[in-house]
Amino acid sequence: MNPKRVAWRFTQVVLAVVLLSLLLGQILGQPLLLSYVTTGSMEPTLSPGDGFVALPTELTGSPGEGDIVVFNAEEIQGGGLTTHRVVGETERGLQTRGDANPFTDQDGGEPPVREAEVLAVAWQPGGDVFVVPRLGDVVTGIQSLLESLQLTLARLLGTNTLLGLQGLAYLILAGSLLFYVVDWWLADPERSSRTMSRSAKRGTSHRRIVLGLTLVVCLGLTVSMVVPAGTDTFDVLSAEFESDSPDVIEQGTSETFDYEVVNGGVFPTVVTFEEGSDNIDIEDTELTLPRQSTAEPNLTLTAPPETGNYQFVLEEHRYLGLLPPSVLLSLHDIHPWLPILALDLFVGVPFYLFGIRFIGTGRTVPGTRETPSLLARLRAKLF
Repeated sequence: MNPKRVAWRFTQVVLAVVLLSLLLGQILGQPLLLSYVTTGSMEPTLSPGDGFVALPTELTGSPGEGDIVVFNAEEIQGGGLTTHRVVGETERGLQTRGDANPFTDQDGGEPPVREAEVLAVAWQPGGDVFVVPRLGDVVTGIQSLLESLQLTLARLLGTNTLLGLQGLAYLILAGSLLFYVVDWWLADPERSSRTMSRSAKRGTSHRRIVLGLTLVVCLGLTVSMVVPAGTDTFDVLSAEFESDSPDVIEQGTSETFDYEVVNGGVFPTVVTFEEGSDNIDIEDTELTLPRQSTAEPNLTLTAPPETGNYQFVLEEHRYLGLLPPSVLLSLHDIHPWLPILALDLFVGVPFYLFGIRFIGTGRTVPGTRETPSLLARLRAKLF
């Protein structure tokens, strides 16, 4: 194969992985392989819009002084993902600071960052961060385009279901299915064996096309389960007095609330909860929600005997009820991502086989008389 062609294909794959990881990172609320900064707090190391390679802590080990970490801040700019450098360690957690800031985040009221709250560590080969200039601008532009598309479709269809992160997941899944159906409908079922033989060594393999569509469908399926789930944090002040405020609890006592769990999808959903500490307890750690339904299990928060600010964590996982709940829960006990993998295989394998069955295993050769253009095939089908 031509080296230039190989290099171009490799470049296309790299660009696709980069954009996909960045978009998924924004959708899921945590960095996946790549991330970027939006403010100047890390200058001159990272300027606004600069990207970097974000490695999970499972690969890097425990973050230490000098590492640049991504964590969910509570106070910095109202909370959210923050990328700052670790400048010290205490018994309560990590001390962090932006390179451009004269004081630490903890001096400004941010609680020490616990290791479990660190989502990723920036890759620093040779001690310096590997910087991808202006990467964030590309992601912001694509996000704006997707949001405009969602808003337009929601107005045309008169529904808010297509808005937000879960709506984006529905659009990905619906778009891939629509493209798949249209491609199958436009396919020419009367291609001769001579044409198939002539095209055997040229053009795009149908297997690759169907495999690509299958991966898109599985991606949409995965996003529809991961986006509504995630980690919920509760900031509690353990005080010496009683209070009507839900986030102020008298030391050593407990408060119980209704925790709303919504399934707005068209399939039943299996929901599991993992309590981050002994100070948080949910009535049902496993739920099966019918389509378009809501549950409100009791959630109990217990303030420690010592006064002060505390953060409690409740981790939620969701799985579409396409397999029996007992199977999904058994797989979840092994690893939380295993049910998602099983569901992707459950949907993806038949989807791929169905596509191969109806589209065939030949090749699409653009620009030949035997393979009409998309417009020509559409005109033939309609007229």
